[in-house]
Amino acid sequence: MNASKARARFAELRRQDSQVPAAELDEIWAVLDTVRPEEILGEWKGSEFDTGHPINGQLDQVRWYGKTFATLKDVKPLICRNDKGELYSNTALGKGEASLWTVEFRGESTATMVYDGQPVFDHFKRVDENTLMGIMNGKHFSADGPFFYFVLERVA
Repeated sequence: MNASKARARFAELRRQDSQVPAAELDEIWAVLDTVRPEEILGEWKGSEFDTGHPINGQLDQVRWYGKTFATLKDVKPLICRNDKGELYSNTALGKGEASLWTVEFRGESTATMVYDGQPVFDHFKRVDENTLMGIMNGKHFSADGPFFYFVLERVA
């Protein structure tokens, strides 16, 4: 699969109402471009791919909005909405906040968000200038997954 075909399939899978096979997301991930932490600074709206992962649906319950990468050391991984609809950083759920680093994952170095208070990493690759694909990985994940797959869209 080439990058153009991967981006087209990524868009199709985002519109899909049924469960998405993780293996297909892995094929897409393999051909997407890596990103540097400095390239993804800003505010991002998030959504998830339903792969049947145990985390699927949990972020909806906390009204997850997305992530804010203010600086490399000031990252708010769990921007959620409160009962009034206002955005806030859910530091209780995230056990703190996070920072951005370049970390090797699957043989490639790419922008990775490292949580401050838990052994969890969110690795990112570029779908296009305003869209990132993310894979959540960490100490409690098997080396082969299953992983949690998600999307970030840059907020204008």
